[in-house]
Amino acid sequence: MEVVEFGALTDLERGELEGDETDPFETRGITLRYRGKERHIGLSDGGVLVASAGLTTATVVVREKPFEVVGLGGVIVRADRRGQGLARRVVEEALARAATIGPAFVALFCHDDRAGLYEKLGFREVHSPVEVEQADGFVRAAQMMMWRPLEAGAAWPEGAVTLHGLPF
Repeated sequence: MEVVEFGALTDLERGELEGDETDPFETRGITLRYRGKERHIGLSDGGVLVASAGLTTATVVVREKPFEVVGLGGVIVRADRRGQGLARRVVEEALARAATIGPAFVALFCHDDRAGLYEKLGFREVHSPVEVEQADGFVRAAQMMMWRPLEAGAAWPEGAVTLHGLPF
């Protein structure tokens, strides 16, 4: 298994990961738009992409104080390779790279049933209300937001969160 790093997902790479799944991220019923990720970390097996996680940077505001975060999103493992620990491995590889980008925090949005994986990797839930930007203004986030420090001693501030730009 080889770790690869690349830019935005191409249609070919997306096809390798999603296969014939119609809703691999289980977004049915979620009407939010999400941002593309400029940077991806993947796992390749024999030249075939089997897992990927995207990284981007974003500005969040808590109590009128803006700060940058590394956004982690688009975590996917091919359906035929799930259950082999690849999600954990690709997220760990992405976190290692996130720590080199600069912001003190990495954040993500996930379904409640996936929070356990991220908790095992040191993420904590944001319990305050979270609003994200959409084309027609700010709306309440449809998924749980979680964070993790990338610097020793970094603590997420208490208070409502506003994410400028599309969620990741």
